[in-house]
Amino acid sequence: MKTIEQIGAELQGYDPRALSASAVNDFLARLVEPITDTEDLGLFDALGRVLAQAVISPISVPPHDNSAMDGYAFSGAELRPDAPLVLRVVGTALAGKAWAGQVAAGECVKIMTGAIMPTSLDTVVPQELIQVTGDTVTIPPGLLRPGDNRRLKGEDVMTGQVALQKGELLTPASLGLSASLGIKTVRVFRQLKVAYFSTGDEILSLGEAPREGAVYDSNRYTVFGLLTRLRVKVIDMGVVRDDPALLEAAFTQAAQQADAIITSGGVSVGEADFTKTMMKKLGDVAFWRIAMRPGRPMAVGSIPVPAEHRSAVLFGLPGNPVAVMVTFLAFVRPTLLRMMGANTLAPPLLRARSTEAIRKKPGRTEYQRGTVSTAPDGSLHVQTTGNQGSGVLSSMVQANGLIVLHHAQGHVAVGDEVDVMMFWGAI
Repeated sequence: MKTIEQIGAELQGYDPRALSASAVNDFLARLVEPITDTEDLGLFDALGRVLAQAVISPISVPPHDNSAMDGYAFSGAELRPDAPLVLRVVGTALAGKAWAGQVAAGECVKIMTGAIMPTSLDTVVPQELIQVTGDTVTIPPGLLRPGDNRRLKGEDVMTGQVALQKGELLTPASLGLSASLGIKTVRVFRQLKVAYFSTGDEILSLGEAPREGAVYDSNRYTVFGLLTRLRVKVIDMGVVRDDPALLEAAFTQAAQQADAIITSGGVSVGEADFTKTMMKKLGDVAFWRIAMRPGRPMAVGSIPVPAEHRSAVLFGLPGNPVAVMVTFLAFVRPTLLRMMGANTLAPPLLRARSTEAIRKKPGRTEYQRGTVSTAPDGSLHVQTTGNQGSGVLSSMVQANGLIVLHHAQGHVAVGDEVDVMMFWGAI
């Protein structure tokens, strides 16, 4: 792992006192490397994990040409554009086994969805589109083209084809695709281990009686939820008081147990607690002032574990609840995904029209809580949730995404398009 000084020297214009959001992600991309240890998991246990090797299809899916619906299979060459086609039904093809009969000109086979297409037949007419009279069917002209309603062998995946790439996050669809290939287990990177604790004498754990000047620890639960969505192994270390010995023990224990450490609180300018002092003592840590809102203060670095010849990555997040979630989504989540070996690190930004004017100064990135909805004309609209204070946690519940107002961007007028980072899959 590179040192903070080495990475800073690589980045043009690096200034920890005034970092842009893009510079933060550039820095973090240089700080961490993907884990390499792997394990084999059954499909029921693999959801959300990252593939450590590509899945190569051992079979073709589907294995035969088959019918896409219930209807009647026939040769498309018999279709005429201006005349109905009358065919005699000579058998029934069921799913699960091949129909063994022969079909001559002017004949067809009743066929079920998924059934193998009989030899020489290439087209299926849905049963609701034809007229049946005794053992004959009449197909009106102009409804079909040769090859309609036939699934081709291997049109999903061919034998030997890469079905899933190394580095893919395994989704429900990925599990289904693997199962369709007859694959029972997949090789994934081992589960990333992340330790987390809140800091501060003013923090109340749930169950403690309220006291003047104290607040309940919401950050511990939001970060737990965010990490659980990532399918990492969460090591919950609770609340650590502003005591040097307790903080040193917590950081040391976290580094020994985890690949990454996340804390909240204790990284703002001029704070009188011991968190920053202990971070500096134990690790190689930079303290940043990021040109963003909310979430300006942040610490990042590493804490060495000499006995294991490795280091644990450290993220010191601000204390305000919304700032914790925003900095996690903007910076920590993509970095953890990189450590997990994932190819896709950040969700695509959607474009939506703002339904209100938004004031914004160039020179910082703002992440405003917003609600995206679909207008009657089908276009996407977005509006803020109102009060954008970094302590208004209820706004994160009301929102379904973050309106991302970029570093150089100015005021937004009604009707202007803005970028939105949607929450789905992350929160």
